[in-house]
Amino acid sequence: MKTSRLLIAYILLLVALAVAWGQDSKSGYKVVEKVKVGGDGGWDYAIVDTTAHRLYLSHATRVIVFDTDTKLVVGEIPNTIGVHGIALAPELGRGYTSNGRDSSVTVFDLKTLKVLANIKLKQRNPDAILYDPFSKRVFTFNGGSSNATALNAESYEIIGTVDLGGKPEFAVTDLKGKIFVNIEDKSTVAAFDAKSLKVLAQWPLAPGEEASGLAIDREHNRLFSVCSNKLMVVLNAATGKVVASLPIGAGVDAAGYDPATHYAFSSNGEGTMTVVKAEGGDKFSVIENVTTQRGSRTMALDGKTHKVYMAGATYGPPPAPTADRPNPRPQMEPGSFMVLIIDR
Repeated sequence: MKTSRLLIAYILLLVALAVAWGQDSKSGYKVVEKVKVGGDGGWDYAIVDTTAHRLYLSHATRVIVFDTDTKLVVGEIPNTIGVHGIALAPELGRGYTSNGRDSSVTVFDLKTLKVLANIKLKQRNPDAILYDPFSKRVFTFNGGSSNATALNAESYEIIGTVDLGGKPEFAVTDLKGKIFVNIEDKSTVAAFDAKSLKVLAQWPLAPGEEASGLAIDREHNRLFSVCSNKLMVVLNAATGKVVASLPIGAGVDAAGYDPATHYAFSSNGEGTMTVVKAEGGDKFSVIENVTTQRGSRTMALDGKTHKVYMAGATYGPPPAPTADRPNPRPQMEPGSFMVLIIDR
């Protein structure tokens, strides 16, 4: 009888451990809602204003402003031709967009959404854009010129440029004077000084190739670069040493990191979101690949609610092949632009 009771207790312990392991092995994230926004045209970067509860989405020639509480569109920033990214400076009450086809930056008021200025750049095709509170500068990362432009965030004066030696993609700041940016065509991460504009390092991302999205863990000084060969590469932001590489989904574009949960994310155009757990030291593991929606490859993380937002659309069948286009892409269905809300 005693042996039987011990055996039952042992089995119950194993079951409890299995349940606990199962809970830890999943992030709990799932698509909880798809909100139709409408309108035609493609999209690129997105960013959340956690204080004002607004999501900014680039959409063709404008920026859509989405209230994350009411889940309604509350305004837009018009005439941002070929808009890529949005940067926010809450302490200045201003936002900034990078307009690729127009090679310009639009400045707008965060409360009223009124356009305050349009700054023409000599550099071509500004893609990513970043506000750095340490230097109080806005940086555009110019895909057509292989450099970055620094602007005074208050006066809009163009201060100078940074020669990056390759096509820049997403960038982050350590909030202490260093800017990090993926150089897509060189498969490197460049680090430069936010004030002197001097390039400090060019670090190889191997085994990663053609990195797009970049996120930062400022507490532990780690960078997360997501790469086109289906890898997330983790670097030591002080030394540039690659400390880990993890498998992610195909068609990645954006990355995120949540310091509260220690999750890193990649949004994959194949229709998944890879969730990576930082487990301490330089140990990382893939928790799961959350099903999202095919074509949803950009994302924005709300650091307060821990929700993830993605843009998406529905697609019809591809058009018939032609000699000029032997492998045509599926066409976006008119008016199907939407916001995906991913929550736990």
